[in-house]
Amino acid sequence: MTTARYRRIVLKLSGEALSGKEGFGLEPTIIQSISQQVKEVAELGVEVAVVVGGGNIWRGKVGSEMGMDRANADYMGMLATVMNSLALQDSLENIGIQTRVQTSIEMRQVAEPYIRRKAIRHLEKKRVVIFAAGTGNPYFSTDTTAALRAAEIEADVILMAKNNVDGVYSDDPKVNVEAKKYDKISYLDVLNEGLGVMDSTASSLCMDNDIDLLVFSITEEGNIKKAVMGENIGTIVRGK
Repeated sequence: MTTARYRRIVLKLSGEALSGKEGFGLEPTIIQSISQQVKEVAELGVEVAVVVGGGNIWRGKVGSEMGMDRANADYMGMLATVMNSLALQDSLENIGIQTRVQTSIEMRQVAEPYIRRKAIRHLEKKRVVIFAAGTGNPYFSTDTTAALRAAEIEADVILMAKNNVDGVYSDDPKVNVEAKKYDKISYLDVLNEGLGVMDSTASSLCMDNDIDLLVFSITEEGNIKKAVMGENIGTIVRGK
């Protein structure tokens, strides 16, 4: 069996990645495709943790436009990530992958509370662990959640799956056709150039803890496995 490059990964999915072309709600075929790709990786013996956003259901920006309190808007976003996580869990278990959802906000009838040691034990037993409800605190994005959980569980890499771009560019490639795609870049350059790969809190956390980040496109079938196998796709962001 071919050996994967990484032993333990955090897969970061945006909420929009689950919604397909519509940009909102859940698209069953997309969720099934992602689940199948996660299964391929899990069957290689890789320990997989997932962090899912909630932008396909609720965005804090909408709350701001409504004049909503920022904390309330962020809590609504956390609940949206729980809905996405449960949908992904159901899809994974339908294809035979044991999965656990852990939430940063306790809702025991729905999922386990987040406990670091328990999450690591699930991973060691080759269960896919989905981290939901962000960090449990307002003002922190799911990018920061991915960075924090990766540090806590000692993941080898964060795989940031994008549905509208295939790596990190010097500018928006949809606007500037001369935008340069990077094969490798440092977190310091990402921060200094304001490239918007992750929010600054998440980037700083990854940089301080020397966690690699691979940014790639989720729209091409099989890309998660390619990323895990170390194929040259997307952009790798490193602390040093």
